[in-house]
Amino acid sequence: MRIAYVHFYVEDAKTWCDWFVHHLGFHKLDDDALKSSFPGRGDTASHTSTEVVKSGLVCFVLSSPISSISPVTKYLRQHPPGVVDIAFEVENLSAIIALAERSGTKVTQPTVEYQEDKNYIKQASVVAWGGLTHTLLEKQLTSDVVENYSSTNSIQAIDHIVLNVPVGDLKAAVAWYEDILGFRGQQKFNIQTEYSALHSQVMVSPDGSVQLPINEPATPNSQIQEFLNANRGAGIQHIALQTSDIIRSIAQFRSRGVSFLPISKNYYSRLKERTNLPLLPNELNYIAEQEILVDWKEDFPNALLLQIFTQPIFPQPTFFFEFIERRECAQGFGEGNFRALFEAMELEQIKRGSLQVKG
Repeated sequence: MRIAYVHFYVEDAKTWCDWFVHHLGFHKLDDDALKSSFPGRGDTASHTSTEVVKSGLVCFVLSSPISSISPVTKYLRQHPPGVVDIAFEVENLSAIIALAERSGTKVTQPTVEYQEDKNYIKQASVVAWGGLTHTLLEKQLTSDVVENYSSTNSIQAIDHIVLNVPVGDLKAAVAWYEDILGFRGQQKFNIQTEYSALHSQVMVSPDGSVQLPINEPATPNSQIQEFLNANRGAGIQHIALQTSDIIRSIAQFRSRGVSFLPISKNYYSRLKERTNLPLLPNELNYIAEQEILVDWKEDFPNALLLQIFTQPIFPQPTFFFEFIERRECAQGFGEGNFRALFEAMELEQIKRGSLQVKG
């Protein structure tokens, strides 16, 4: 299994296409490439405008309404802009759809077959959680051509995607991904600060290539609940994008106008007190300058995880991006940074007035 593309519903697809190209270095697909990468577009062109941008293995589809009959119009009446669909390439589409139908999962698009160049593709879509759907693609490769996904862009692949669900829904959401798509539970996290808390279960695809943490709020004022309130239901909170040189990438993104979550300068003082800090002073200074978070296991310090989070990219406090660099195949999600991260997010909540602090 792999993520084929992520589909966003937005108010103006062309504007957001330009944003991804200018701010994050994606490239826009031309019309011919767009037709082959997103075959269903032809059926919606009269009422929906669609653009596709790519960087490395990352493919984002951006759709906005042209007329009131567009499905994007209906979505944006109920939710702010955001992720509406995550498309997976799967191996046995028929079996998954049969399982989904037996379980009562709504199939929004029955299986269709079409040809893309010399390859045959089966495609169907199912309702997942909240307003989120999953398009499922099964490709039968009949040509000897292997697509080259190498890229000079700084963004190379999707590391993980985070789903937020309402309180009490975590267990059911986990069971759905286990039963329908064969995901399995990996790590569990119960994160708590002085002001808020959440529960999280990391799900991974059968081959381990797709990571999907699912969060539910544990307090009424947590940043998960703020997302659910603003999004008017469950949805994708953020997508983590892999880069091989996070310091250079973030410096470029900042110069292009991307806003990031500010981190307390005390964080880097505390970082120096940890055992086996695997960074030279000069590199740590560059990391601190870009406000990048650092995590490692003290018994394996070279497996270094570097991460940073943008501010919400839409007007509402909903969707944002994470950028991540994993050195020496570092695992996990920056557990050592959870407290610093959540404190930084809580400061933003206080600014927005969604978190009240006594004293």
